[in-house]
Amino acid sequence: MVTKLTRYAITLLLLAAALWTGKTLWDRYMESPWTRDGRVKADVITISADVAGTVTQVMVRDNQMVKKGEVLFTVDKERYVSALAQASATLAAQRTELGRKGKEAQRRASLDASIISTENRESAAFAASAAGSQVQAALAARTLAELNLERTTVRAPVDGYVTNLNVHAGDFAAVGAAKLAVIDSASYYVVGYFEETKLAMLAQNDKAEMDLMSGGTLHGHIESIAHGITDRDAATGRELLADVNPTFNWVRLAQRVPVRIHIDQMPRNQVLVAGTTCTVVIAPHSAPGVPATPAATPSATPAAAPRKASA
Repeated sequence: MVTKLTRYAITLLLLAAALWTGKTLWDRYMESPWTRDGRVKADVITISADVAGTVTQVMVRDNQMVKKGEVLFTVDKERYVSALAQASATLAAQRTELGRKGKEAQRRASLDASIISTENRESAAFAASAAGSQVQAALAARTLAELNLERTTVRAPVDGYVTNLNVHAGDFAAVGAAKLAVIDSASYYVVGYFEETKLAMLAQNDKAEMDLMSGGTLHGHIESIAHGITDRDAATGRELLADVNPTFNWVRLAQRVPVRIHIDQMPRNQVLVAGTTCTVVIAPHSAPGVPATPAATPSATPAAAPRKASA
C-alpha cells in the first residue's frame, strides 16, 4: 500500500514539475519581450564626386578607417584651374569696364544741361549701374570656380570605415555617381523586430541586452518604436481602387514592428559589423497593461522635500 502511494506521489510530482516547466518556458518564450530578429545597423554615407572629371589619385583602401576631413580621392584639377583663371580674368575685365563707365557717368553728370542732354546723362548712369551688376556676376562666377576647384578633392565627411570601394585612378567620376561608402563609426545601433503582441511590454528608455551571434553582449535602451509598417495587402488596381486579395492565410501571424535600440557603450575590443544579427532581450518597465513611469530627465534638479513645521 505504501509503495503504491509512493508511486502515485512520484507521478503527481513529475506531472506538477512538467506543468511548471511548461508554464515557465511558455512565459519565457511567448510572454516576455525578446526576439531573435535583431540587426546591428549604422549610418552609411554614400560618397560621390561633386565635380566631373578623371580620378587622378585614390588615397584609401577598402575597409580602411578614416578620419573626418581625410582625403579619399582626387579628380583632375587642370580644367578647374583653367576655369578659375578664366573667371578671374573676366572679373578683372568687368572691374575695368566698371571704372571706365563710372568715370564717364561722373563726367557727364558734371556737365551743364546746355551741353549734354538729360537722356545722355541718364544713359551713362544706367550703363555704370549695369557694369556694376556684371562685376557682381563675374565675382559669383569666380567664387563658383574656386568652389569647383576645392571640390576636386573628395574628403571623408565623418570618422568611419571605407566600404564598397569602387573607384580607381583613371576612372571617370560623374557628378553624383556613387564611388564608395563610409560607415559612420559613431552611429551604430540595433533594430529589434518585435511581434505586435509584445508591444504592450515595451516602452521608451527600457533597458535592453543584445547577444551578438558573433559573440559578445551589448547593453542599451529603447530609443524609439516605429509607428507604421507596410501593408502588403493594400495594393491599388488599374482603376485606382483597392485591390483586395479574396483569399487569406489560415494561420494568422503577428506582424513584426521595428524597435530602435541605442547602444549605451560601444565595445572596445569588438568590431561591430552593420547587418549582423543578434538576440534582443528587454527588461520590461512593468506588467502588461500598466503604463510606464516616465523617466526622469538627467538634468532635472530634484525638488526639495518639504520641511516639517516646528512646534
